[in-house]
Amino acid sequence: MTEDCLFCKIIEGKIPSEKVYEDAAVFAFLDVFPASEGHTLVAPKKHFSRFTDMDTESVASLFEAARKITAAVEKAFSAEGSNIGINDGKVAGQEIPHVHVHVIPRRKGDGGRGIKSVVWTEPDTANLKEVAEKIRRAL
Repeated sequence: MTEDCLFCKIIEGKIPSEKVYEDAAVFAFLDVFPASEGHTLVAPKKHFSRFTDMDTESVASLFEAARKITAAVEKAFSAEGSNIGINDGKVAGQEIPHVHVHVIPRRKGDGGRGIKSVVWTEPDTANLKEVAEKIRRAL
């Protein structure tokens, strides 16, 4: 835990929240500025600022909890689908530097859009082989 982290304080119970799920590795609670009713944040109890800092076991625990919570949220709100995502880094819209997965229930006609509405720069696709090779080299 990090002393000055808002989500660490929520997980420790120092700041109240509407908890919906907790296990040994994960804590999930309602977003206080929800995109839709039932918008839930799923966070690892261990503090990680960035998704890429997480170890394999923590990622597995986080996403298994997100899967369970997504099913429950969709059932509870008769949602037809969900947006599930992470804002990783300030430039990507991460407001609290503690990894968390957003589970946002969706319904037909709700006015929302898909994940590509976050950013759509329309890069050139003539160089897909080079782009793929660049990523493979980085791995």
